[in-house]
Amino acid sequence: MDFQTLLYDVDASGVAVITLNRPDSLNALNRRLVGELGQAMRAAKNDDAVKGVIVTGAGEKAFAAGADISEFAGMEPLEAHRFALRGQAIFNSIESMPKPVIAAINGFALGGGCELAMACHLRVAVDTAQFGQPEVQLGLIAGFGGTQRLPRLVGYGNAAEMLLTGDRIDAARAERIGLVNKVVDAGGLMDAARGFVESIASKAPVAVAMTLQALRAADLPLAQGLQHEAALFGQCVATEDFAEGVGAFLNRQKPEFQGR
Repeated sequence: MDFQTLLYDVDASGVAVITLNRPDSLNALNRRLVGELGQAMRAAKNDDAVKGVIVTGAGEKAFAAGADISEFAGMEPLEAHRFALRGQAIFNSIESMPKPVIAAINGFALGGGCELAMACHLRVAVDTAQFGQPEVQLGLIAGFGGTQRLPRLVGYGNAAEMLLTGDRIDAARAERIGLVNKVVDAGGLMDAARGFVESIASKAPVAVAMTLQALRAADLPLAQGLQHEAALFGQCVATEDFAEGVGAFLNRQKPEFQGR
């Protein structure tokens, strides 16, 4: 596929790497980049050869240093509302991917960049990365899901601090509060991200997709979430992968899942 603002590559092992490619602007998320990100995600979702996705940024400074501020100037309220809804829809499509999506955070993840990372299923960051939701410094609030995903990941207190002060936190604190799953040095970033994809891809694909679906219901009242989990559990039992997994376990063999 031919993109202007990102790079898209699928390697021989079935890992799709999406690289935000606006390094001169610290990979700021303009309208075109957000739209192309949605297209790339759809391509990965619909490609049976793709087992998982890694999202990262070009250059050594930034994963994505927020939305492109130049596009905000002169926005009318209705236009801004629609802008936020479009970004939310594309980030929701990342979160609802049935294949694992890993954010490989190679530098600044600020504003929309932090929101993009949170829409991914797991996050790996270099030890020099910084995270923040600085929108209040511009007279705005986070509009691509930050006010909703951040407290779900790090708790109300940590989220309120980040969203209300606009202050940045370093990778070490991000890991402590649960915003990041793993912190590595720069040389190990992509290997760590690939490690997550490969580990998940070795499991039953249908069960992985249903686990991701169940996780998205984690903010429901407990009784509803448990009902949803039980229904998905029942669906898993009807799959060929379940028969393969149980049979291989009982016979002390390695399962060969087919995603059915």
